[in-house]
Amino acid sequence: MTTTEIEPGTNTFESTLGGLQVRGRAHSLSAWFVLALRLMMGYAFLHAGWAKIAAAEPFSAGGYLTHVPAASPASGLFHWMGTTPWFVDFVNVAVPYGEFLIGLGLLVGAFTRLAAFWGAFMMLLFYLGNWEVQHGVINGDFAYMLVFLAVAAFGAGHILGLDSVIERFEVDGEALVERHPALRYVLG
Repeated sequence: MTTTEIEPGTNTFESTLGGLQVRGRAHSLSAWFVLALRLMMGYAFLHAGWAKIAAAEPFSAGGYLTHVPAASPASGLFHWMGTTPWFVDFVNVAVPYGEFLIGLGLLVGAFTRLAAFWGAFMMLLFYLGNWEVQHGVINGDFAYMLVFLAVAAFGAGHILGLDSVIERFEVDGEALVERHPALRYVLG
């Protein structure tokens, strides 16, 4: 996969994948829409996580995991997860706190690509777990997964977010991302 970086300040983007090149030109309002997507998903996940954390009854994923439709391509995996006590205990913590932290990261624009990756991963699992294809294979879970991926791809954490501040943080006189280039995969 080859991706061409565009000079800062330009409104074009392009990428080549498998020999196919795509090129686009963003509208001047695109940054606002990308910000809106980041904030919308951030609020949705923060709220969903907090509702589970603060609920009167503790969150329990066991019933969900064991009642995945048999038609789902991952029904066997979900059945194993739902009948494995230590894994259910893990999911009971990972889902509410994961949603909360993903939402918080997106709202403040910190570690945005990392948060968006995990959000997309959770939506993929929800998509497979809520397997309903009567109206086609595209549903809300699939669409939200793509929104998370768009937030990551467009570097939404740089738009009124803390990622641009974190990237410029200096360690021994060198910008953090210059010293640790792998951080570009989690910031942005």
